[in-house]
Amino acid sequence: MPIRRALLSVSDKTGLLDFASALSGHGVDLVSTGGTHAALTQAGLRVQSIEDYTGSPELMSGRVKTLHPRVYAGILARTGIDGPDLERIGAQPIDLVAVNLYPFEESLVQKLGYSELIENIDVGGPAMLRAAAKNHERVTVVCDPADYHRVLEALSHNGEVGMDLRQRLASKAFAHTAAYDAAISGWLGRLSESDGYPRWLTFSLEKVSGLRYGENPHQSGAFYRERKAPRGSLALAQDLGGGGTELSFVNLIDLDAALELVREFTQPAAAVVKHASPCGVAVAQNLSDAYRNAREADPTSAFGGIVALNREVIAETAQVINETLIHCVVAPSYAPDALEELHKKKSLRILATGSWLAADHPALQAKQVAGGFVVQERDATAAGEVAGGRVVTRRAPTRSELEALDFSWRVCKHVRSNAIVLGTSAGGGHSTVGIGAGQSARVRAVEIACHNAGARARGSVLASDAFFPFPDGIQAAAQAGVVAIAQPGGSKKDPEVIAAADAASLAMIFTGVRHFKH
Repeated sequence: MPIRRALLSVSDKTGLLDFASALSGHGVDLVSTGGTHAALTQAGLRVQSIEDYTGSPELMSGRVKTLHPRVYAGILARTGIDGPDLERIGAQPIDLVAVNLYPFEESLVQKLGYSELIENIDVGGPAMLRAAAKNHERVTVVCDPADYHRVLEALSHNGEVGMDLRQRLASKAFAHTAAYDAAISGWLGRLSESDGYPRWLTFSLEKVSGLRYGENPHQSGAFYRERKAPRGSLALAQDLGGGGTELSFVNLIDLDAALELVREFTQPAAAVVKHASPCGVAVAQNLSDAYRNAREADPTSAFGGIVALNREVIAETAQVINETLIHCVVAPSYAPDALEELHKKKSLRILATGSWLAADHPALQAKQVAGGFVVQERDATAAGEVAGGRVVTRRAPTRSELEALDFSWRVCKHVRSNAIVLGTSAGGGHSTVGIGAGQSARVRAVEIACHNAGARARGSVLASDAFFPFPDGIQAAAQAGVVAIAQPGGSKKDPEVIAAADAASLAMIFTGVRHFKH
C-alpha cells in the first residue's frame, strides 16, 4: 500500500530523524506527538502536531494525547468502506504508525520506585500499535527502529509497502505489546504474591534461527531467545562461522552447559561437554594448559565434544584445540590469528559471547512437564561453600586438598545427579580426573568416577552433589585412593559415613548445601 500520512510517536528516537526525513522525501505527511514532534521540528522537518490533527490539547501531563477518535478512526479506516465516517468527524487516513513504548522494562532493570514504574506504563502506544496491526491490510506498523530501513527500501523500490512485509511487521507489533503487558503483569504479580512468583507467568521469546534438527534427526527444532536476554548469554553469542551446517538442539544444550561451568572460575578455565555433562574440566595458569588438561581428563569422551573457555582465545590455544575433533567452541572472544587457525577445521563451529556473565547472575529456570512448567531460581551458589564448610573428620584437609575440593565442588554442581567428581592439582591449577554422572545409586556414581580416573584416582579429592546415604560410597572412594571429600551432609547415617572416612584417614567437609541437577 502507498503511504500518504504517517503518525510517529517514539520513546526510542534511534534513527528517527533519518526515517522521518526519508518519509518526507517520499511525499509522506508527518504527524507526531510531544517529544517526537519537538525533535522533528528542531531538525527542520515539516510535521503536524497531534493536537492540531485531533483538535484537542494534551491532558493530564501527557497521559491523554493520542486517545482520540480521529487518531483511531484514521488508523482503523478501511479503504472504500469508512470514508464517510472519517469525513463526518474530520479525520484523515493514517497509513503508517511508528510507535515504540515507554521504557517500562528498562525502568524495571534500573529498580525505579513504584510511582515511576507506574508512569512508565504506556497506554496510548500499545493501543495505536494494536489498531495499526489489526488493520495491516492497509496500514504499515513499525515498533522497532531496526525495521525502518525495511519500510524505506520497500518505498524506494516499489513506491509502497507490500502485504508480506505489512503482515510481518503486524505480527511483530502484536508480539511486542504482548511481551510489554507480560512484563507489567509479572511485576505486579511478584508484588502481590507472597512467594515472589506471579500468578500468571508469560514467557516472551523471539526466534533466533532454525535448527539442523532437534535431539534426533527425525525431530525438527528452532532456537528462541528471551526478549531481554542478558549480554554474554548464549542467546546473544555471535556466530563466527565454521561447522558448515546449522546448530542442532544438542549443540545448544551442550554449549550452554559448558558456558555455565567455566563461569564458575576466575582463573583461566576450560570445559569439555558431551550430552549436557562435563567429561573434562580444568583451570590453569594459562588457557592452553587449561584446555589441554580438560581434554586429557577423558580424551575418549572429548572426541566430538563441545568446548567452552573463559578467556580470549589466542593462536596457541587454537592450535591445541585443533588437535582433536571438536564440534563447537565458545569463548568471550578470539584473537585474529586464533580465528584464522580455528577456521582451518571446516567442521568446527565458533561462537563468541563478547560480554561475560558472572557466575552468580540471577535468572529463572523453567522445565516443561506435561501440561505445564516447573520454575525455579537459578542455582547461583557454590563459591566459598567448601571453605566455609564444617570439617567432620579427625583429619582436616590440607591447603592443597582444600583448593582441589573447592574446584571439584564447583564442577560437581554442573554434573547430572547423582553426581561425583574426582579432582586433582595439576601444573599450578586443577583438573578433573574422573566423573560419575546421572546414576540412581550414589555408590554407582562413585564407582564410575573412580573407574574413569583409573590410577589417577589415587591422591585425588572427591565432591558429591548430595549426601552419602550409606558408608559404601566412602569405602569405594577410599579403596580407589581418594584422600578428601566434600559433601553436603545431612544423612541419617552421617555418623557411620564419618566413621568410614576416619577409618580410611580421609578428610571430609560437610558444606550444608546440596546441588542436585536434573
